Amino acid sequence: METIKTIIISWMPQLLRGAQITVLLTVLAVSAGLVLSLFLALGKMSKNAFISKLCSAYIFFFRGTPLLMQIFFVYYALPTIIPALTINNRFIAAFIAFSLNAAAYLAEIIRAALQSIDKGQFEASRALGLTYMQALRLVIIPQSIRRLIPPVGNEFIMMLKDTSLVSIIALVDITRATRRIQDSTGSTLVFIPAMILYLIITAIFSFIFRKLEKKYSVYE
Repeated sequence: METIKTIIISWMPQLLRGAQITVLLTVLAVSAGLVLSLFLALGKMSKNAFISKLCSAYIFFFRGTPLLMQIFFVYYALPTIIPALTINNRFIAAFIAFSLNAAAYLAEIIRAALQSIDKGQFEASRALGLTYMQALRLVIIPQSIRRLIPPVGNEFIMMLKDTSLVSIIALVDITRATRRIQDSTGSTLVFIPAMILYLIITAIFSFIFRKLEKKYSVYE
């Protein structure tokens, strides 16, 4: 038992370095996705038919194709089509693919949250002299944030687990680090601490989002 414990401890530095990549990629991709998703959501709700259809097409494409294929496209196919867009840094390639994917899902979440606010509030804001953007920024969006926390939290957790896909382009996240250890040692026991590490990270962020949800609860 002591030997197994010692072996697992010796694996932890590699797994923890992989965990840093996993967490950093998730946080950055979801943050960038949130920014882009707001414009996509507003674009899809726009009365301008061209903008609305363009944003709808973007959302349909990234929600309708596998994330793994999107990673392949950004890292392998895109440089072939447009050499100037070659991305040699695996982390940046993964970040771009994950951000674009997250934006599509978060756009639908934001759109639903914005449309859940009573239209009378928007009309009252305009009647008080606020512009369209002022009404959104000062009245509609602040109220929507409370409704956004639970689904955004779910999307974050899903994205956190989906980062395991980046191992396919040799980015050393938890999954890639696990496979490296298995290949070098021949031991499948490494999957146990790897899964526990995923559970710990998921539990931490789930706790954070529950606290935020409670703090900004729509029912308070």
